[in-house]
Amino acid sequence: MKVSYYPGCSLESTARDYAESIQGIARRLDIQLEEIDDWSCCGATAAHSLNEFLSIALPTRNLLLAEAIGQDVVVPCALCFNRLKAAEKVLLGPEAAKFESRYLTHMPHMNHLETGAEPEAAINSKIYQGKVKIWDLLDYFTQEAVLARIQEKLKRPLQGLKTVCYYGCLVARPPRVTDSQNYEDPTNMDRLVELLGAKSYPWSYKTDCCGAGLAVSRPDIIDTLVQRLYERALEADAECFVVSCQMCQANLDMVQSRISHKFGKHYYLPVLYFTELIGLALGHPEVRTWLKRHFVNPFPLLMRKGFLE
Repeated sequence: MKVSYYPGCSLESTARDYAESIQGIARRLDIQLEEIDDWSCCGATAAHSLNEFLSIALPTRNLLLAEAIGQDVVVPCALCFNRLKAAEKVLLGPEAAKFESRYLTHMPHMNHLETGAEPEAAINSKIYQGKVKIWDLLDYFTQEAVLARIQEKLKRPLQGLKTVCYYGCLVARPPRVTDSQNYEDPTNMDRLVELLGAKSYPWSYKTDCCGAGLAVSRPDIIDTLVQRLYERALEADAECFVVSCQMCQANLDMVQSRISHKFGKHYYLPVLYFTELIGLALGHPEVRTWLKRHFVNPFPLLMRKGFLE
């Protein structure tokens, strides 16, 4: 399987563990992730609140690069996925011509990717056709064909691991942007976790917001939202979270010690990417490297379960 890959900025910095686990399991599952050459920032998280035109123009550049390649593009970052989908809606909607005219005025060289025409001649032409599908990474890895490959290569079923799947909000909502069919109750991560041999417990907070990019500006909001997630996960009898968004992972993982101190409790809930869980179940040799970058040490739990020595 071959697909274009838009990693987004954070996977080259704070979310290296996510990036490496994605690449690791993709190779193990014979999935070729072809990174888009010269991709750029999509504008998340601030652009849409500061400059409406730029918030669409920035992801538009990346969509044009992806469409010029001619194959679907997979996006691991929930924020990037949301912004690329928002741009797609504009580019395929009733305001497309108005936006594209302004876009080509500012970035006329991008027109050559699609039409090869001179900028002046193409101001009124459509530069984006919507020929490629924008995939959220979790959706891509839970296609039937990929699930079959995972099951075929399963070496170490994660029996006895008690989890809750936390999807976050930006991949699913708003559905008019994301095209999500199950935006209130997604289940594909739960199904994946069960296929890996672990137990995914039902809970009602799988798409609640964690505060996303407010970690620096409003830590009080983060503390309130995330502490509630800890409590509800424990009520569901979970031992850890499974996530697909690096922002959710950071918010749940980085502040656990602070929130424990603030609320007078001792929370111990490792926060694992679904890609790390796949790597663990496939016996990937680099899984320790990915996991050791977490703030909440997952090794005691995973060693107690017999998944790591």
